[in-house]
Amino acid sequence: MIKRYIAAFLLLACSLCALPYTLVIDAGHGGKDPGAMGNKAKEKNINLAVALAFGKLVEQNCKDVKVVYTRKTDVFVELNERANIANKAKADLFISIHTNATAGKIGPQGTETYTLGMHRAADNLAVAKRENSVITLENNYEQKYEGFDPNSSESYIIFELMQDKNMESSVKLASLVQKQFRNTAKRVDKGVHQAGFLVLRATSMPSILIELGYINNPSEAAYLTSTVGVNAMAKSIYNAFVAYKK
Repeated sequence: MIKRYIAAFLLLACSLCALPYTLVIDAGHGGKDPGAMGNKAKEKNINLAVALAFGKLVEQNCKDVKVVYTRKTDVFVELNERANIANKAKADLFISIHTNATAGKIGPQGTETYTLGMHRAADNLAVAKRENSVITLENNYEQKYEGFDPNSSESYIIFELMQDKNMESSVKLASLVQKQFRNTAKRVDKGVHQAGFLVLRATSMPSILIELGYINNPSEAAYLTSTVGVNAMAKSIYNAFVAYKK
């Protein structure tokens, strides 16, 4: 009888070990939603290029990892569907890739990575408002997101009340990403922040949102649309992912 229990336990343990580690890579915006706009660049294209390059590195070098993309082409995917894809895949990690912009004509420089939480600065709120405003392109978004208004500061109070059980892991990954951006891609490090992103709120696993740089800064836009820039940013995220997974 004891031997039978041991055999059953070992069989269960082996089956659990065989389960792949699932990584969901989310290229922000797409299709009718271009995201932030530069003089000669669109955010949606930068996000997708880096997401695909990052995913390719994982697929080539991490055979135990299953990569799921929320989009691999220039299509529009609703915010809640991006989270649904990750939840249905029972993902272990969710990484959303974006490109920043400011209201000013010429943006600053640097990368920053966000986890879900209450914004502690006006700049963080502005980023969250801009990224969340994509829901206004969706049909019946008022009902779908339970009255959430991406442009109303009052709507973000809910994020102060939320206790994210994945916060510690998310912050750890975000810190590793920023470290790699600084060391591997030699980028200006604008740090790890918290803000109320809808796409992170609905995911049930550790999750981060990366802002690769400022598309309304000409030198940043030129870098992010170059092969060198795309590969350096993808390699940085990949290195951080490998360090986190270990």
